[in-house]
Amino acid sequence: MPEMRFLIRWPDGSPESCYSPSLVVKDYLTPGASYTLDQFVALSRAALTTASARVEARYGRPCSLAQGQLASIEAKARRFAEISDPRVTVDAFEE
Repeated sequence: MPEMRFLIRWPDGSPESCYSPSLVVKDYLTPGASYTLDQFVALSRAALTTASARVEARYGRPCSLAQGQLASIEAKARRFAEISDPRVTVDAFEE
């Protein structure tokens, strides 16, 4: 199963490299696009849940790395919830 990373910038400008066990992230996020924090979290949740389900269908168990990446995104997003109009930018995909 092809893996990928999606490179993002949080509202404070800090970069992060996020992991997905599937290229399905390309169906949800676009390089160069800026998303509201809530939108980014929702799209990441959908993408990583789908990716984990694909791993489960193929290997019989969900992907713990995708689940961990989602938990990390959700936790970090909470840090920015109080700022005005927080946005996350997707910088690039790495395959």
